[in-house]
Amino acid sequence: MEYESAVDALAGKVAVVTGSAGGIGGAVAAALEGAGADVVGIDREQADLTRAVEVGRVFEALERVDVLVNAAGISGRRLGDGPVGECTEEAWDAVLDANLKTVFLSCRAAIPRLRAAGGGAIVNVSSVLALVGGDEDFATHAYAASKAGIVGLSRAIAVHYARDGIRCNVVAPGLIATPMSERAQRDDRIRSRLPELQPLTGDFGAPDDVADATLYLATARFVTGAVLTVDGGWTAR
Repeated sequence: MEYESAVDALAGKVAVVTGSAGGIGGAVAAALEGAGADVVGIDREQADLTRAVEVGRVFEALERVDVLVNAAGISGRRLGDGPVGECTEEAWDAVLDANLKTVFLSCRAAIPRLRAAGGGAIVNVSSVLALVGGDEDFATHAYAASKAGIVGLSRAIAVHYARDGIRCNVVAPGLIATPMSERAQRDDRIRSRLPELQPLTGDFGAPDDVADATLYLATARFVTGAVLTVDGGWTAR
């Protein structure tokens, strides 16, 4: 049986990437464009992705959607995210809105267009912290809850919309060298733990590592409901 390459599968397709100005989102947008997709990037300058009206307006302006990648998200540490006994209500609400509600709203807006296109792919960016409990260095419980919610939502979408030819998968990165992880990159303690946390390289991953995995999930025609870790071995321990 012959399989299409990513370039063949995406040529002429329309791919929407949220968080396209970020480290991971930018790399994903570049990878999809390099594979021949027409990429529509959405970031804060284009829309407030926590507001249904603004999200709807963006998608209504598109004639079709074949791929949706939800890469928008925040760390709420500066807002007071932390262990559940210390997490502020402000941080909880902000992180769940930015990391989970945005995925819900974007998927809801995209699904009618994916259906109209005869099917397509959704790839949602989660985190290893959706799958494992973070110790004292990674005790941001609103963030963990939001990323775990993405996994549950994505699997539910995968099952319900399979009949429409819509695939929904998750990529779960570990520590990736992006602007959002600058605190960890500057933390000598965390850097010293990398050989333990991500033993494959003992270092941070690169945004392109996540983009490569996203490109695979965007074009893997017989894969849905999967969670693909990109974590240098973190969750294999």
